[in-house]
This record gives sequence, structure tokens and C-alpha cells, in this order.
Amino acid sequence: MKTMIAGFALAASIFGSLAIVGPAAAETANIWVRADGSNFMPRIVDAFNKGHENQIKLDIIPNAEIIPKYGAAAAGGTAPDALSLDLIYTPAFSAAGQLEDITDWAKSLPYFASLSPAHVKTGTYKGRIYGLPFSADSSVLIWNKKLFKQAGLDPEKGPTNWAEIEADAEKVNALGGDIKGFYFSGNCGGCNIFTFTPLIWASGGDILSEDGSKATLDSPQLRGAIDLYRSMVKKDLVPSGAQTDTGSNFFAAFAAGNIGISPSGAFAIGALNTQYPDVDYGVTFLPGKDGGWSSFAGGDNFVVTKGTTKLPVVKEFLDFAYSLEGQTILAKYGSLPVRGDIAKDALKDLDPRYQIAAEAMAKGRTPYSVVFNDLINSANGPWTQMVNEVFFGDDVDGAISNAQETMQSIIDQAPQK
Repeated sequence: MKTMIAGFALAASIFGSLAIVGPAAAETANIWVRADGSNFMPRIVDAFNKGHENQIKLDIIPNAEIIPKYGAAAAGGTAPDALSLDLIYTPAFSAAGQLEDITDWAKSLPYFASLSPAHVKTGTYKGRIYGLPFSADSSVLIWNKKLFKQAGLDPEKGPTNWAEIEADAEKVNALGGDIKGFYFSGNCGGCNIFTFTPLIWASGGDILSEDGSKATLDSPQLRGAIDLYRSMVKKDLVPSGAQTDTGSNFFAAFAAGNIGISPSGAFAIGALNTQYPDVDYGVTFLPGKDGGWSSFAGGDNFVVTKGTTKLPVVKEFLDFAYSLEGQTILAKYGSLPVRGDIAKDALKDLDPRYQIAAEAMAKGRTPYSVVFNDLINSANGPWTQMVNEVFFGDDVDGAISNAQETMQSIIDQAPQK
């Protein structure tokens, strides 16, 4: 009898041990994304969920709500496990201590060196990595081929320096009627950091120091780019509505088909192809005064909420997003690839104009600041106030001086890198 009892006990012990080491239950991680990602994010989440035991629950948050909502949720302990966060805000949330330090994991990725450097830079705070690239958009210059041809220009050749931008815009403008040579959103800080600043970068200037600790607005490069825009405004090459445009016509003005040249973003390729197929357009780089080119690197960083228990699931999802399958899904539905080593493969079946945008992305830059919103995006901030005045007002020197002083004051009161 004792032998039988011992045998049952041994069997129970064995089966109990087997139960303990059996497969772990699948887990679900919650991820947020801003509405700008509502085309590609559900598709990559769906592809991941179909092929993995662990799952992702996705919440899409309105653009204007995601930053304050995440800040409040992180402070209150109800934040999602991870977030696709506009990369410009990564330094601020890193400085606030709300993000997980993912340095070791990031640097262990075999393709780490191929990830978008601008994204990685904004994802780094005090030498540690808190965000990795997820989605990307580059700034480019687009031109209307039909209008170029009508104006006697080569429809297959976009401008390669500032003089060509203005000269080409003048020729298109001369067609008359409701046709204008050039368009930009003159009262939109975000639009102009995205498309105007690359003109400065490509000419050797900058608006902030590398670490974001100094405002560097008063430079020959900035003044030269301002002169370009002012000259085109003075010559009536730009529609009058540009002066008050806060961004609502940033894309729509060109899409209407009566604008010759406009700075824009890679997103315009997909939007024009699907929504405005009759607009024949070209894509090129945003040039410097005498040539060369640069781009703003926009998009999102993938960040992890500090203290999440779902880090393995989050890592598994990001590994999938970084695979060729994942990068191809992102590219197909609206994001440029963030892995430079496989970008061409991810884009090979898409419109070849995306290759220009991807090349621009590879050299893309993003100003680094823990107070980016206060400096740049805020409607009452120094950058927005300055650009509208210097493009359309009478006191260029005063506008630059005021913006320089105000930006430096905001920077000096903020936590530093």
C-alpha cells in the first residue's frame, strides 16, 4: 500500500512539474497610436496578431489628444504598455521619467546601425535610449509636370537650388489666371519646420545647436532662405491665402492642380496617387542655396511605458515591425521604412517616387529639444510668430531678434539633455 501511495505521489509530482514548465499563456499588450497612423498601424497589428500567440490591442487616439492623454495616463498609472509617439516629443517624455530605458535591447539589435539616425537621436536622453524608430515621413519638394510643360520648362526636372525654385515658379506663374508658381503655409509652425528648415540645413545653417541648448536663428543661411520666400511673395508668385494658412491647405493647395512648386512630405505621394490621380507630379529633394539637399525626418518613435510587465510582448511586436514583412506593410500603407538596409526591398513594388523620399529620409534631421512644442509647434510660440512675420511683415530683423531671445529663454528654463 505504501508503495502504491509513493507511486501516486511520484506521478503527481511529475505531472505537476510538467504543468509548471508547460507553455506560458499568451499575453496581450496595449499600444496607442495617434490618428496619423490609422492607415498603417491597424494593418501591421493585424498581421502580427494573425501570426503570433501573443497579441496587441490597438487604440487610435486623435492627434490633438494623444500627448496630454498619455501624459495624464502615465502620471496616473493607467498608460498603455507602449506608444507610437511623434518623435519630437520623445525627449520631453524621457526627461519626465515616464519611459522605459531600452538601451541594452536597442543596441543588441543586429540592424541597430541601420535604423533612422534622426529618430534614434530624438529617442536618446542623457546617453540612454528611450525610443526607437517606428514610422517615418520625410520632407520633399514636389512640382506639377503639366504646368512645367505649359510654361516651357522640362517637366522631368525639378529645381536643384534656390535660384531655380524662384525662376521656375516665375515661369509657371506667368501662365496667369488662377495658376501660381509656389505655395507654402505661411502661418504654420509645424509645416515650416518640416519644409523650410531643410533649406537652411542644406545650406550649412541650423536653428538650434546639436544638443538643443542654444538657439541659432540669426544666421546667413536663415536670412537667405527668408529672402527667397519674401522675394516670391513680393513677386506675387504665392497665393495671398498662404499668409493666414495654419496648415489646412498645406497639401490641398498643390492637389488642386494650379500650383507649380510646393514643399511637402512623402505622405503626399500616396495621397496624390489615390485621391488626385489626374495630377501629374514630380518629387525631388529640398535643396540648399547652391545645391545639395536636406530633409526633416518626421514620424513616430516607439516608446515603452516605464514599469510595464508586457515588455517581452512589446519587443516581439517591434521585432516583427522591423522585419522585411513589417517594413513592407508600413511602406504600403503610408510610412517610409525606418530600416535603411532594407528600405529598397520594402519599397520595390511601390511608386518609384517613394525611393526619392526614402533617400531624403536617410539624410533627414530633427531638431532636438525637450521643449520642442513650446519652441516650434505652439501657435503662440517664437518659431510660428517669427516665420509669419519674416515672410510677410516689415520687420525681419526685429522678428529674428525676438524669436532668438524668446527661444533661448524657453530653452534655459527647461531640463537639458
